This record gives sequence, C-alpha cells and structure tokens, in this order.
Amino acid sequence: MDAAMFKDLAAALAIGLGAIGPGIGIGIIGGKALEAIGRNPEVTPKIQTNMILTIAFTEALAILALMIALIIKFM
Repeated sequence: MDAAMFKDLAAALAIGLGAIGPGIGIGIIGGKALEAIGRNPEVTPKIQTNMILTIAFTEALAILALMIALIIKFM
C-alpha cells in the first residue's frame, strides 16, 4: 500500500464518479426534450437549442472531472 496506489485509486474515483452524474443528466435532458417535442412539435427549434446548450454545460462537468483526475494522477 504505497502512495502511488492511492493516487491511482483517487484518480479513478474522481473520473468514475465525476462522469456518472453528467451521463445520467444528459440522458434525462434528452428524454425530457423528446417528450416536450412530442407534446408540442411546433417549438422544436427552441427546445433543441436549449437542449444542446444544456448538454454542453453538463458535459463540461465531466471534462472538469477528467481534468481533476489527471491532476491527481500526475501531480
């Protein structure tokens, strides 16, 4: 049980747990957007624009988790 093992474990947990939340969030966003488009097809462009913007912000959290995992691993 040395320090390198704990750093690897911390990096794995950082990206693993940091990617689960955005993954679930993107799935919920997509599902709710499709549900809204199905209920009111006339507003499809507005819903798609908001959905893509929200997915981009959610994906930024996963990228942040990846950067934190890399910092833990290589510092």
